[in-house]
Amino acid sequence: MTQLSRRIGKRYPFGTRVGINYGLHFTGGEPFLNFELLLMAVEMTKELDIPATFVETNCFWCVDDEVTGSRLKQLSDAGLDGILVSVNPFILEHVPFERTMRAIRISKEVFEDNLLIYQEFFHDQFKRLNVRTTMTFEDYLQKAGLECLSHVELIPMGRASYQLANLFTKHPASEYFGESCREELTRPWHVHVDNYCNYITGYCGGITLGDARKLDLICREGVDLSQYPIIRALVSDVEELFNLACREFEYEELPRGYISKCHLCLDIRQHLVRKTNRFRELEPKEFYSHLK
Repeated sequence: MTQLSRRIGKRYPFGTRVGINYGLHFTGGEPFLNFELLLMAVEMTKELDIPATFVETNCFWCVDDEVTGSRLKQLSDAGLDGILVSVNPFILEHVPFERTMRAIRISKEVFEDNLLIYQEFFHDQFKRLNVRTTMTFEDYLQKAGLECLSHVELIPMGRASYQLANLFTKHPASEYFGESCREELTRPWHVHVDNYCNYITGYCGGITLGDARKLDLICREGVDLSQYPIIRALVSDVEELFNLACREFEYEELPRGYISKCHLCLDIRQHLVRKTNRFRELEPKEFYSHLK
């Protein structure tokens, strides 16, 4: 977000507040799964004078030039300032690379400099490998080598904790005791709002700090930790969450271990959601039903 926001902030000087990370991006999931909703959202941001708006996409929908050009032009006319095209080996498993290249080519025409390819390393590499369609992750590793994974900005949380655990070294829960999530849960930049209006700081999906439609109230009064015991434990020590889950809800440590403190936290939260509805900060419930 930072690089594209910087570009758009320079090109669209809406005021002194415009700059790095001041703006709004439409992400997901995949925003183009419901194009009419995306278009309506862009129109709303225009009406509200929200600066530095852009959309992120994996380009699955770029089936031909006509569809791609039409949709991007509609978004631009509605007020969208730029686009981020995602390129990595995991998307390549499902989205033909020719669609990605089509999106990049036409986005340059529509948004000019307000196009960000994320990540350019993989874009250039796939072109060198003469990739046109899809490629399994296993085939990619055979062609490119394990060293290329050093360029993957893979955050060891969410579904990656389970689906890609074989790429990481695992540790027992006690390895993460003494660590907290205070920084992740209190950071004021690059926050997210999900489609249920949950206010989420950073990338901590499945933990809400409240209703984003009441953000002024959250900012003014803060979060009452007595009402959010999971958050209270996490801003103190991950061990407190572990002990709570074991003591009151029969959580059992994974014998194979965890790849990160985020994996430990997530596995505990998933267990708690199955066991009880007591913790209102563990929302949306749909998040936890699609992890594995």
